[in-house]
Amino acid sequence: MALVKPGSCFVGTLAELVLAADRSFMLDGTWEDDDEPPPPATVRLTEANVDGYPMANGLSRLRTRFWGRDDAYEAAVAVLGKDLRAEEAHQVELITYAPDDLDWDDEVRLMVEERNSFSPDALTGMEASYRFVGPETMKTKIFGRLSAWQNWIFQRPNAVGEDGALRRFGTGSRPDFDHRRV
Repeated sequence: MALVKPGSCFVGTLAELVLAADRSFMLDGTWEDDDEPPPPATVRLTEANVDGYPMANGLSRLRTRFWGRDDAYEAAVAVLGKDLRAEEAHQVELITYAPDDLDWDDEVRLMVEERNSFSPDALTGMEASYRFVGPETMKTKIFGRLSAWQNWIFQRPNAVGEDGALRRFGTGSRPDFDHRRV
């Protein structure tokens, strides 16, 4: 998760944090109750986001975010070097959601509660699946899917234990997850 608020810095290399997050919220505007609010939050892509940090599949995070959607990728590349406020960043799909200050606390709380409802192993699987779209390479096979799924998730008590998800699948009863095993 990434939270982009007034006064934060998500430019170039630091914009990679927004691109790496599967959920990113950016405040639309400023905090209403601030006497001297900082300028509204912005995100700015640079050339570093296009080819500066290739992932294990050889793609940038920006390309990975828009895998199979060249038009959306081109729209994002077209705004390189421009400070994007929340509405603009949302239009080019660099952020997930742009709540205003009235909705911010509730929306962030709901997102965190939703994420906390997942088992640690489900989060590991989601992370592995989200990170490695596109062309399969030896690195993505070993360090992405294989290590996450076979060596981690399917061998853990949260999956195969007495009250694990695989044992309870199809029974109608909920699994009991140990959230300390991360």
